[in-house]
Amino acid sequence: MDNSIPVVSKIFCSGTPTMLMIRRRPIVVNGGGFVVTDVSHNVVFVIDGCGILGSKGELMVKDGEGEPILFISKKGGIVQALSTRNKWNGYSMDYQGKDKLVFSLTDLKSCIAQGAPIRIHIEPKRHCKSWDFEIGGSFADRNCTIVDCTRKIVAQMGRKEQIGGKDFYHVEVQSGYDQAFIIGVMAILDNIHGESTRC
Repeated sequence: MDNSIPVVSKIFCSGTPTMLMIRRRPIVVNGGGFVVTDVSHNVVFVIDGCGILGSKGELMVKDGEGEPILFISKKGGIVQALSTRNKWNGYSMDYQGKDKLVFSLTDLKSCIAQGAPIRIHIEPKRHCKSWDFEIGGSFADRNCTIVDCTRKIVAQMGRKEQIGGKDFYHVEVQSGYDQAFIIGVMAILDNIHGESTRC
């Protein structure tokens, strides 16, 4: 029986827990963003932010071959400016460059609620009523967890102290969950916290 939970694509779901290593790229040298490798140091994903794309609030997740697989944009406009929440939409990309909404992430604006949980909604709607995934903990401290609506841990982030502080950290994605989706969420958190994907 297949227990995978694809969001971007089933090809990014593994039958075993997967450790992904994240290395931030300097904005001044490589335009920011980050590179994701597996434990064998193979590049699995590359994330481009404002320094490469040239637009604030836009992120691109590419696979290890450099093909775009997920486009993420921060919702803008007057209604969003007046809202108490920021909203990010994630769109899967196909080989023709067409995109389809696969998730949205909302977070309370930082001036309102520090440390409030961030919620993620999957498109199309699944079995959960108000939200599908929730992020708790501190991204800034590299200590956060993503859980599903049943409170089952989906992914957990930790810092690699011996390697180099906040520039290197890891995310362990549990079996069956979409690694591209989890890395897309990490890219949004990076941008929210004003790090390597932000201008």
